[in-house]
Amino acid sequence: MRNPDLSGLLETWISMGWLKPLDGGFAEFLKTEEPDTPEPVLLMAALVSHQLGRGHICLDLETLISAPEETLSLPPEGSAGKKIPAHSPNVLKTISLSHLARHLKASPLVGSGPGNTPLVLCSGLLYLRRYWEYTQNVARHIRRRLRHTFPVPDDLQSRLDTLFEPLKDVGEKAKIQVHWQSVAAAITAKSLFSVISGGPGTGKTTTVVHLLALLQQLSLEKGGKLRIRMAAPTGKSAARLTESLVHTMDSLPQNIRETLPRDVSTLHRLLGSRPDTRHFTHNSHNPLHVDLLVVDEASMVDLEIMAALLSALPDHARLVLLGDKDQLASVEAGAVLGDICQFGDQAHYQPETAAWIRKHTGYNLVDFQGDGAQLDQHITLLRKNHRFGEKSGIGALSRAVNAGDPQAVDDIWQMGFEDICRLPINSPDDKSFAHLILDGTCHSFDPRSVPGASPKPQSKTGYRPYLDRIRSGPGNGPEEFWLRAIIGDFSAFQLLSPIRKGSWGVKGLNERIADILFGSGLIRSREGWYSGRPVIITRNDYNLGLMNGDTGIVLPVNDDKGRNKRTLKAVFPMADGSLKKVLPSRLNHIETVYAMTVHKSQGSEFNHTALVLPDRMTPVLTRELLYTAITRSRAWFTLVSPHPELLGKAVRRKTYRASGLGKLLRPKT
Repeated sequence: MRNPDLSGLLETWISMGWLKPLDGGFAEFLKTEEPDTPEPVLLMAALVSHQLGRGHICLDLETLISAPEETLSLPPEGSAGKKIPAHSPNVLKTISLSHLARHLKASPLVGSGPGNTPLVLCSGLLYLRRYWEYTQNVARHIRRRLRHTFPVPDDLQSRLDTLFEPLKDVGEKAKIQVHWQSVAAAITAKSLFSVISGGPGTGKTTTVVHLLALLQQLSLEKGGKLRIRMAAPTGKSAARLTESLVHTMDSLPQNIRETLPRDVSTLHRLLGSRPDTRHFTHNSHNPLHVDLLVVDEASMVDLEIMAALLSALPDHARLVLLGDKDQLASVEAGAVLGDICQFGDQAHYQPETAAWIRKHTGYNLVDFQGDGAQLDQHITLLRKNHRFGEKSGIGALSRAVNAGDPQAVDDIWQMGFEDICRLPINSPDDKSFAHLILDGTCHSFDPRSVPGASPKPQSKTGYRPYLDRIRSGPGNGPEEFWLRAIIGDFSAFQLLSPIRKGSWGVKGLNERIADILFGSGLIRSREGWYSGRPVIITRNDYNLGLMNGDTGIVLPVNDDKGRNKRTLKAVFPMADGSLKKVLPSRLNHIETVYAMTVHKSQGSEFNHTALVLPDRMTPVLTRELLYTAITRSRAWFTLVSPHPELLGKAVRRKTYRASGLGKLLRPKT
């Protein structure tokens, strides 16, 4: 295989806008440090930076050479119809992998492990050193925790039966369907590290509340009290978990309930964020004061934060990760929960683990035995959905999407489910789009009905209700009740898009929605700060205590000097259940959020979710994105799409993020 001249390739791709200035700047910095660095090494350095910006931990050299366009997602989104430069990504197919590896290994900029080189080449994966160290640290911390087990009481099974299910006959229990919540609690009771994964409605919150009750009771019986902390990646996810915890804990005995935490912190607040730095107050030298830490929405936790969290965790403290392994990976680089749970759907319990589970829960896992790694013995997948039954189109659609079956997805639309609807429109200017935005109505016809049939009935869940409530004012009641009711009305409906730019992206959709609401007389302005404007924080603001992804609504609130004068403030629901009111002049990094990206919606749920697909295929349109969008819905899901065939293409495309973490967590013995 010949090795082409790559000179000029990096400069060309930067000039075309295919690579960011940051990527080229990194390569330029390395050339300044080592002027004799050959072009292939500088190109690979820029591509590592490029991949990091796309969520990959490293650059997989083998896939780069075998499928460069797919690996790099180049040409980028929006390049259709534009002139492609002479040096397309496919020129990389003509490079010899061994030739490239020799260049990298010979460079003083590239190391193979510990050291201070800016790049690390390990097992065919090229990393920025910082991310190689994150990967190594996460793997080391988790593997160490896997080696430790806690003794469990002889009566664990009866305790679990009391908490989860009043079944006492072991023989009978062994024959019935496995109660996975009970199995999850049992495995976690003996583990220093454990993972509980499941989709919406599988009972993750119920499981963790009963698990906390079990572990706290065991600790109290020994004369101690566990210091328990709960955390989630964003303010929204923390607030939602707080609400669920309070509701679920009401079923526990009062003496246990009083010992459990009811507040959930964001991970940044838990670790102690330090403004303008990547470092946290809590670290290996100043660990957290905790005996048991539960992290919800773990799929949203990126590699860097997971490394910081594990470093700050005391050696004796248990860590429980809750999440949905099938959701989108974190916005920042990494897919930590996905790497941990990559074999979650397979039978993975070793015979010794299955026998232990049978002894302490009574459940026979003969159908779930296999030769899983040590890590897999600490993972439980909650397999029963208590929210979406057989009559749920949302449940059926999410399962078909998750299975990667486009034919099943297409068939589901023909089954007449009342909680899902397709809205085929050619433009956001279509009148049916306005009906969806205002009242949540979907003018789609049941395929089994004759032409001209009436639209499917749908609950009033558009944006009109919350704006009507704003106009009606608080009346004679407390302002607090009025504000909370507005926030509740707004959160009943949410429009989602996979992309940011264009008429089908969140920017264009937000402008179009503002036009619709203004034209209907529901808002008084389409720009600036106006009553009813929903906003989202786009950058952490530690002074205000608002984090990236926190959402609020601009509302006229009392100025604390009397009810006759009201001031426009952005009102944010906080994780502790309070409302934070902020003057618009203090908010610097903010966007309108009638429509939000699917990524931003993680950790939230809405009665009615509407997903707007773009008019062409994009790299972000994947199976995981569809699944995440669909499962944000509690009661209704609407798919808005100008080209229905895009749905099938997205279902076939599974997200891949290059990472060496999975192999490090499952070392071959």
